[in-house]
Amino acid sequence: MTAATSSLGWRDLLAEGRAARVGLIALGVWLNAADSLVTTTIMPSVARDLGGYAYFSWATAAYMVGAILSGATAARFSARFGLRRAMIWAGFATAAGCGVSALAPDMLTLVVGRSVQGLGAGWIVGACYAAIGQVFPQRHLARVFGVMTSIWGIATVLGPLVGAVFAQGSHWRWLFWFFAAQCLAFVASARRMLPGDAAPAVDARTPGMQLALVLAGVGLIGAADLAGDAWIAGALCLASLVVFAAAMRLQAGPHGLFPASAGDVTTVTGVAYLSYFALGAAAMGFSVYGPALLQKLYGFSPMLAGYAVGLESVGWTISALAVAGLEPRWHPPFIRLGGACVACSLAALAMVTRAGPIWAILAAATVLGAGFGLTSGFIARRVIASADEGEREVASAGINSVRQVGNAAGACLAGIIANLLGMAEGVALAPARATAVWLFALSTPIALVGAIACWRVASAKLAEEV
Repeated sequence: MTAATSSLGWRDLLAEGRAARVGLIALGVWLNAADSLVTTTIMPSVARDLGGYAYFSWATAAYMVGAILSGATAARFSARFGLRRAMIWAGFATAAGCGVSALAPDMLTLVVGRSVQGLGAGWIVGACYAAIGQVFPQRHLARVFGVMTSIWGIATVLGPLVGAVFAQGSHWRWLFWFFAAQCLAFVASARRMLPGDAAPAVDARTPGMQLALVLAGVGLIGAADLAGDAWIAGALCLASLVVFAAAMRLQAGPHGLFPASAGDVTTVTGVAYLSYFALGAAAMGFSVYGPALLQKLYGFSPMLAGYAVGLESVGWTISALAVAGLEPRWHPPFIRLGGACVACSLAALAMVTRAGPIWAILAAATVLGAGFGLTSGFIARRVIASADEGEREVASAGINSVRQVGNAAGACLAGIIANLLGMAEGVALAPARATAVWLFALSTPIALVGAIACWRVASAKLAEEV
């Protein structure tokens, strides 16, 4: 083996104390990646113990609201306080959120804890991305990002298993203490491994008005979730869309959450953001209520239900890896195919979730994830390629913000549907059967909007393709 080959190998990556730093990055990503799969597995047990089924979806949405806030401020947070201190405080914030969730006497307190968890976890991931560029040489970046991707795959396998261990026998509180301990280990590792350099002198302003509008939009959907009346819920949802549109159109200069074209669906960026929002919102119902429905309707154990929902992540990962190396001429057809997969899989879930067969439910879940794997990377590439030179960074960062907003909105919308069908009183057989149909039937039109947006993104001609 030549010296040049060795310098690009794993041995070189892990040499000179870098192995511990790779472990720190991996732990930070794990704390965020495992959360959704672990939490969806335990939520039926949590709701049984605490009651408050009306707030079931908010346990997921609150985490995402926190992640929206931290995702918009992570880079500025690290810039203002320095990487080491940012990681330490982010770890403490996440641990505090876990503690609140573990001690929660009711669902509303749990929701507060989950929002703090999301806030801290978003800061952790943002700090990890910043750390990669600061502590690893350029020659190692591909492998470090490969490690981060593999952690998401590991979370898909281990998340439902870990959640199920704690869900059995109503020991779910210990799961939050388990994650709090991992957060404190992350804090101790960051304090020891990272240099205590002074924070760089940068402009770290935050787009407060845009951020307030985004959070207000999510709050309106949350209020609709609890409205108890279809007309009031519909009016609040419509108001939330108006607020989201206002946030997209608000010009906040170079410090904004989104590029100037984000609110214009005649542009590549605007219609791409619409696809991310609509597809993410449409698919969240399966993530939030899938485990509860499978446990009630088919007698799945918490672990088995978690793995069934985890098939969405499996489909996403496999399809994304399968098409990652395709030439640009293949991107448009796969963007269109991916959008169609999401819409068709939700329509299929509306038809088969209530009465089976089980293999059809599992197949639809896998195709649902595959749709995202086929579209996400290629659409992101077109967003960045079409953005103005000075807006490419904010256009790229805006993708994650739009996704998080769509996911939070989708979780709340799923709660509206389920609560109006009787799930607010508990996961009984009759409301579970109704929810198994209407949750996905009403999500399908939203997915169709996303699929049409995918078609328009794929049809746009980029300058490099003309």
